[in-house]
Amino acid sequence: MAHVRSMIDAHQYVLDSDWLEAQPDADAQNAYLEKHSWDDYAAWHLGLTDGASDETKARYAFVAGDFRRVHRTALTACVYRASEWRHKDVELAAHDLLQHLDRVSG
Repeated sequence: MAHVRSMIDAHQYVLDSDWLEAQPDADAQNAYLEKHSWDDYAAWHLGLTDGASDETKARYAFVAGDFRRVHRTALTACVYRASEWRHKDVELAAHDLLQHLDRVSG
């Protein structure tokens, strides 16, 4: 969550996007991992998947951006998905980040 907040503070965000089109697909995730660490990859996600092995893509859930910028639509999707799946900590974190983004972006 700290990384996502710092990206927002640095104005590295997209306010209006089609998240279904903008979210990183498997190829984009693999390309990112070729040049970055698992810790870097994890920093873009708001939650962990129980039972998934460390240093696997399956381990990380609720991605907040496209590995370059935070997407407002991604945070909105995280709030709704976390609420649906009853991941209250992720829901609240995503909501907090969404509110922070709205304050920063004016």
